[in-house]
Amino acid sequence: MVMKNGYGFGEIFKNAISLVYTKIFYKGARLIRTPIFIRGKKLLQYGEGFTTGYSCRLEMFDTGKGGAKKLIIGKNCKIGDNVHISAGESVTIGDNCLMASKIFISDSNHGDYSGNVQHSSPDIEPDKRPLNTKSVSIGNNVWIGENVCILLGVNIGDGCIIGANSVVNKDIPSNCIAVGMPARVIKKYNCVAKQWMKI
Repeated sequence: MVMKNGYGFGEIFKNAISLVYTKIFYKGARLIRTPIFIRGKKLLQYGEGFTTGYSCRLEMFDTGKGGAKKLIIGKNCKIGDNVHISAGESVTIGDNCLMASKIFISDSNHGDYSGNVQHSSPDIEPDKRPLNTKSVSIGNNVWIGENVCILLGVNIGDGCIIGANSVVNKDIPSNCIAVGMPARVIKKYNCVAKQWMKI
């Protein structure tokens, strides 16, 4: 069963305005709902069919690491309301991904807390600590639930489902369901049995 949206008049009117805005400023995208907040637009690459909810925040900044594009979004990706993505090195999102609302994805952190790093001392103001970046990769056909947080250095494989309110701080293999804080794999799709199996 495929869900169909039944928009009221107000929503239809707002979508019509957003559609005109999309056609003018975001060629190839399906629908960019306004308001949207984008910093560093020249560092953004998106595929055909890209759709956003309301009040999304996409920020890309040049740290001297990574390629010419910092945020790369594949074809037919749909993100919900209030999604915040921050990319200083590289955040790559594959094709046909679906994201709920209030999701945070970042490849950067104020400071490095992996060991004995003097310039990340608690005596230093957080915004004066050197920016630490590690690329983030999200595969194709990934579904990310409400309020998920994906942290720097994480790779999520193809076909994954990340449950609502999860904090992903380590890699998730392809075709897995992961939930929790921190997120852990609870099921994996069995291609032979054609079903999700508990881990």
